[in-house]
Amino acid sequence: MSPTGSEPPRSDGADLRLAGFAVAAWLSSLAALHLSARSGVLLGVGAALVAGLAVALPARRPSTLPRRSGWAAGVPGLRWAGLSVLLGVACGGVATGARVSVREAGPLVALVRAGEPVQLEVIVRDDPRALRGPAGPPPTYLVAVDLVMVRGAEGAPLRLSARGLVLGSDPGWRGLLPGQRVGARGKLMPPRGGDLRAAVASVREPPVLLGEPSWAQRAAGVLRAGLQRACEPLPDLPGGLLPGLVVGDTSRLDPALEEDFRTTGMTHLNAVSGANVAIVLGVVLFVLRRTRAGPVVTALLCAVALVGFVILARPSPSVVRAAAMGAIGLLGLASGRPRAALPALAAGVAVLVLADPELAADPGFALSVLATTGLLLLAPVWRDGLRRRGCPAGLAEALAVPAAAQVACGPVVAGLSGTISLVAVPANLLAVPAIAPATLLGVGSAVLSPLWPAGAEFAAWAGHWPARWLVLVATYGARIPAGALPWPGGVTGAVLLAVVTAGLLVAARRPLVRRLVTIVALGGVLGALPVRLVASGWPPKGWVVVACAVGQGDAIVLPAGRGSAVVVDAGPEPNAVDHCLRRLGVRRIALFVASHFHVDHIGGVAGVFRGRDVRAVAGPDWPEPPAGRAAVARAAGRMPMRVIRHGWAYEVGGLELSVLGPLDRMRGTNSDPNNNSLVLRARVHGRTVLLPGDAETEEQEDLLHRLGPEAVRADVLKVAHHGSSYQSPAFVDEVDPAVALVSVGRDNDYGHPNAALLARLARGGARVLRTDELGDVAAVDTERGLAVVARGSPPAS
Repeated sequence: MSPTGSEPPRSDGADLRLAGFAVAAWLSSLAALHLSARSGVLLGVGAALVAGLAVALPARRPSTLPRRSGWAAGVPGLRWAGLSVLLGVACGGVATGARVSVREAGPLVALVRAGEPVQLEVIVRDDPRALRGPAGPPPTYLVAVDLVMVRGAEGAPLRLSARGLVLGSDPGWRGLLPGQRVGARGKLMPPRGGDLRAAVASVREPPVLLGEPSWAQRAAGVLRAGLQRACEPLPDLPGGLLPGLVVGDTSRLDPALEEDFRTTGMTHLNAVSGANVAIVLGVVLFVLRRTRAGPVVTALLCAVALVGFVILARPSPSVVRAAAMGAIGLLGLASGRPRAALPALAAGVAVLVLADPELAADPGFALSVLATTGLLLLAPVWRDGLRRRGCPAGLAEALAVPAAAQVACGPVVAGLSGTISLVAVPANLLAVPAIAPATLLGVGSAVLSPLWPAGAEFAAWAGHWPARWLVLVATYGARIPAGALPWPGGVTGAVLLAVVTAGLLVAARRPLVRRLVTIVALGGVLGALPVRLVASGWPPKGWVVVACAVGQGDAIVLPAGRGSAVVVDAGPEPNAVDHCLRRLGVRRIALFVASHFHVDHIGGVAGVFRGRDVRAVAGPDWPEPPAGRAAVARAAGRMPMRVIRHGWAYEVGGLELSVLGPLDRMRGTNSDPNNNSLVLRARVHGRTVLLPGDAETEEQEDLLHRLGPEAVRADVLKVAHHGSSYQSPAFVDEVDPAVALVSVGRDNDYGHPNAALLARLARGGARVLRTDELGDVAAVDTERGLAVVARGSPPAS
């Protein structure tokens, strides 16, 4: 008997209690990460006290109800479920609060606030990640570490065990392995909060090796390097994808392909997940069942295979998490008893969160748990329902598993992206046949690489064919117009979609509701999607110029025939300009022009070249900054970059383009690179467009004084320098545009655009459109005159 005089439920209630404990521990850990250590501990202690009072107070049953009534019989179950939730809150709050206290340790906080150089000893937690600058300067390496010792300029060494992040600028950080102990000298900065990191260290010097990594990490390094060598002869896209599929190594993955995987909801394939573990263990189970091995032998060999895969994929926290989730998911599917696997899943979640509270705030952890939950709860029901309706067993499994995972993960994905993907489920269904062979052949290649390099290359060659299929699915899926619907982002959007999904799943248990939902969903997809494909409204008919929403930077597109364009500047990063060109249907770049070489104008040049036929590249006769010029030359490859000056003219596909300035090299100005920007004048459909780059007051006044007002007058003005205050009022007045396009980033740190400048343009009769407010904006030639069209809200910059 329990202390309350009632027995805890024996069957279904156990699942409920354990699930409640796990969810409560998860949510309380998440809350405690954003609280002080004291508040987190108080949260846990308060929940423990309430649980103690609930146990101490006797349970009372209403005397007016029969002893075995349904309500009365359910009271003990509800009570024990409530106790499990309170205990979960207590454990999560106390465990996380205790870990957060390390983050708030007084001596360490004092060193962080002092901002003086310190000596560090750290243990590397995960593979260093290169954060490359868009214009091609040396990368900064982000290294997750455990801080072991910190010593200031004066005072004794501070011994501790806390998490941190190193921002290392020396290439010596690149080759470090997890578990390696190193020393460094740098400056401490405060962490962002919301995790267990106690400090961020900025380090310019190379690390000093103080110890070797474990044998497991060394073995993982050898196998991963061998897989990369085996993939080197393969084509870039599948060759860069295969190591990501197998061990989560995305160092060679093409950024455009990575973005396509994200758009199609296939990004989970680029990281080690429970699916990888399930595939490997599934093959082992299949072989063992064929040999009729006993349960003990089967369990031991599966454990060996699991440990081996963890070593191969690197025993980092994310891989250990994936191994736990994958093993639990496979347990449920292999046993045919998903209810038996639910307590295991809940226990796994609780143990992982209490052991590492930082997982509570990790989106990857949430997606992994939700996908496994969908695999256990939804997939078997949907699979069996399809089989009862005559669907073949293999096809039913292939349809049910990705659909269940996508539905379960949908709320989190929607909260993170602010969209609901319409192509995610079809794309994942099409990807299913290729995932297992690509993963298994990749694992085989990695295992063979130290012993038989030729065999490893053959296995990688065989594995790149299913990887090619995944590349095709992602590439074409990402290019489907209207492939994603807008949805509220953040916690609000995630909770809203979770409520809608849960309501539909419950309501769909009734045959009539299920039929109605199916009809409405199919009607929406088959009816609305073709309409959006045929009449999407973008690009607008008769467009003269488009200013792409690329954040704090410029990317201007001029039409040069069907599917062809002239692009002036590329914005600060590749994905934004690439997506803008995709939306415009641009497949051929007749000419790419860099107005000047600042990163906010050429950082995204690789995105212009992605999958497009670029015929010519041009830039100004000004070499600075040299890193920017080198980035454009590197993107152009063997194609020479032509230097163009005042008087240069160009015609293509009905577009006329000429260079107005600079008339001479300008030196000693407020910003010489800006004041040597190319100033271009275009004529499209009889409309004139002025593109002054980042030309500031000096260059604008020089052009106006030496060329006269008629030379700069235009129907459309791309406002110079993102609408900064460095503008010549006379120049702006003489341009006298009907439309002014301001390419600017949302909430930028420069105060762009200048309010007085925008007011001056408006008083002059110009229609002012800002990309930070309206997204991509276009000037359009119509029968009634010049019009403007905005595509929609821009991405956050």
